[in-house]
Amino acid sequence: MGKTHNFYAGPSILPQYTIDETAKAIHNFAGTGLSVMEVSHRSKEVVAVMDQAIALFKELLNIPDGYHVLFLGGGASTQFLMAPYNLLQKKAAYLLTGGWASKAVKEAKLFGEVVEVASSKDSNFNYIPKGWKVPSDADYFHITTNNTLYGTEIREDFDMDVPLVADMSSDIFSRPMDVSKYALIYGGAQKNLAPAGITFIIVKEDALGKVDRAIPTMLDYRTHMKSESMFNTPPVLPLFAALKTLEWLKNKGGVAAMEKVNIEKAGLLYAEIDRNKLFKPTVNAVEDRSIMNICWIMNDEYADLEKEFLDFASARGMIGIKGHRSVGGYRASTYNALPKESVIELVKVMQEFESMK
Repeated sequence: MGKTHNFYAGPSILPQYTIDETAKAIHNFAGTGLSVMEVSHRSKEVVAVMDQAIALFKELLNIPDGYHVLFLGGGASTQFLMAPYNLLQKKAAYLLTGGWASKAVKEAKLFGEVVEVASSKDSNFNYIPKGWKVPSDADYFHITTNNTLYGTEIREDFDMDVPLVADMSSDIFSRPMDVSKYALIYGGAQKNLAPAGITFIIVKEDALGKVDRAIPTMLDYRTHMKSESMFNTPPVLPLFAALKTLEWLKNKGGVAAMEKVNIEKAGLLYAEIDRNKLFKPTVNAVEDRSIMNICWIMNDEYADLEKEFLDFASARGMIGIKGHRSVGGYRASTYNALPKESVIELVKVMQEFESMK
């Protein structure tokens, strides 16, 4: 097999720059002669990494004053409960667009009333619901912007009369966005930012302190705001890798440049899925199609070829394209670090397989 092309949904492809720089730091971090894995998080070198990562995060997303960027452990799954712990006093509203949104709803129900304003569960989450209305007395409205399992994405920043909360695990830094429209943004880093093990949070300071429950120290956003994410030992190695990815992003022209390339990559693959007689997309509404996780299946008359194509593509270096078990078929994750060339090669493989049938 020749070159491999990494389409895994997460943990997933990282920039080669991130991998190379992190490998160097594992052997000798910041000229200390020690590994980044064995240096105190209180050392000036690690504090500098944290400070630089926060600063670059704010710069790349143009985050306004009044917001804090946090790097914590626990993944987005811990944020499913941490968000309502800090923000839900009586009632919260959720848009149900996939498996992760469903898990977020489950956790929120532990803290108060949850209103599901709309759901696409009736069609196995293959569209983004429209025309929903959020109760004006909701403490916040929660959305999952990109649905990795089902290949749908919300690519706009909603104007809301209540605080907006978003899980952006898999599409952060893929497009310019207006952070001022959100009270809280969070996500696991292992899709578009860093290796698994670190979680990013962007939180608006004045959104906090409005619930009357006692919040455990580690689950209170204000704890980590006061300590600049150093209340306890942060995941130092993923933090360093995140900084390198942020540097790479800046050198590539930032999120506006990323969006342009991402739209191009997704366009190439969707065009082939729509054209090729063997395949069909799982998301028909073009405006709902994710540019980060592209899902497709065999056309009905070719359903018996599903495994054959997967084996064919894998043998040609297309790694990680097996669809999630809840959808079947195939999924190509086209995150920021995936080069356009990988998509071009995948399209060629799809065309080659078609020519044989």
